[in-house]
Amino acid sequence: MSSERRLYVGANLRRMRRDLGLTQADMASDLDVSASYIALLERNHRPLSAEMLLRLAQTYRIDVAALAGNADSDDAARLQAVLKDPMFADIDLPALETADAATNFPGVTEALLRLYTAYQEEQLALADRSAEAHATGSGAAFDAPDPVAESRRFLAARRNNFPTLDDAAERLAQNVASHEGLAGYLKARHGLRVRRLPANVMVGSVRRLDQHRKEILLDDSLDTASQTFQLALQLAYLEMRGEVASVLSEGGFATESGERLTRRALASYAAAAILMPYTAFARAVEARRYDVEALARQFAASFEQTAHRMTTLQKPGQERVPFFFIRVDEAGNVSKRLDGAGFPFARHGGGCPLWSVHHAFRTPRQIVTQWLELPDGHRFFSIARTVSAGGGAFGAQRVERAIALGCAAEHADRLIYTQGRPGLGADAATPIGVTCRLCHRTDCTARSAPPIGRQILVDDIRRTSAPFGFSDN
Repeated sequence: MSSERRLYVGANLRRMRRDLGLTQADMASDLDVSASYIALLERNHRPLSAEMLLRLAQTYRIDVAALAGNADSDDAARLQAVLKDPMFADIDLPALETADAATNFPGVTEALLRLYTAYQEEQLALADRSAEAHATGSGAAFDAPDPVAESRRFLAARRNNFPTLDDAAERLAQNVASHEGLAGYLKARHGLRVRRLPANVMVGSVRRLDQHRKEILLDDSLDTASQTFQLALQLAYLEMRGEVASVLSEGGFATESGERLTRRALASYAAAAILMPYTAFARAVEARRYDVEALARQFAASFEQTAHRMTTLQKPGQERVPFFFIRVDEAGNVSKRLDGAGFPFARHGGGCPLWSVHHAFRTPRQIVTQWLELPDGHRFFSIARTVSAGGGAFGAQRVERAIALGCAAEHADRLIYTQGRPGLGADAATPIGVTCRLCHRTDCTARSAPPIGRQILVDDIRRTSAPFGFSDN
């Protein structure tokens, strides 16, 4: 009896064929086989023989290792992650059955993954509409769609993780490394020279591509990390446009602005993935125990770029600690929000003033740590620190913002920030709410508005230090 391991490559073969722009009939004609045989291979109803593998490699000049890779295991990992949703909690779904389904029925698996992603987007959209209706006191939300909310929903539904962009960026990063950095690669591959010009010459732009002179122009007031990121972003627009467009096509956008915002977010994701390739970065975060400042130095990135990249480490089979990320200004306005850890951000109105992200401005550039406890009992651990944007020259406007990076309590022991600090564990968590209108902590002295659905007691005699008193009903 032969002990040779059978090779099933259905998902990889289908992706390769689509990437080449071929139908099953086209591929069958090229390989001198029947179209039905190609269909059987793609459905994993037939193993791929050594002869057919060689024929594919010779016909399409592909890497045999890439074709025989682990796409099926990636799909299985993604399917297992989806099936952890609480809606499936009452169904017995053994990991082995999930892996079998992903291997033997790749088309059904892909359909289920797409359907679940669409479901997540609709759930987030429904939450936004409900919040708007409460905020306006009307029975229906605003008719005008919100482009920013559209983009945020797209990213949140996918947990801000895009494996296809990570894989393409990792390959591109290897090519960049062989040319001694981004500037050398852009010159060798695209014939583009990098020039740094004063802000008044750039007329408000931080980066411009001058096709006529074959130059990439950068504002010289940008710091080194920002200039490097802008070069990586330009490279992503030049060489990863197809991958970005493919990911973008998965979403349904009601506004052109929402689609453009999302395209920009995906391009920035790709740029960060070029500078901090997934495999190397995922290995480094474990070695450094998620020390953001140390990782920023290792990858020559800024604190914010590194913290942002840490929210993306959920590639199936290579997951790391899931983080959430938020960036606010001194007035409490949210300019960036990413959730990979299930944190219930305030979608409308201000956040909780007891959260240390709002206190970070008192100690600029210092990391502030805090345990958090929500009204439902869920606990999180967060770090907060201020970051600067702008400046770079005398008289140039500088904007100070604070960013917070956090994770669920069960992952906090993997972070360097929780080590060697007795007495400052989860039991000392600060009780916070999502936003005052949704928080029913009646004794909170920092409250700015009463919660929805509670009757206010206007009684100065019995009033405590809390700004509002409520009935027990």
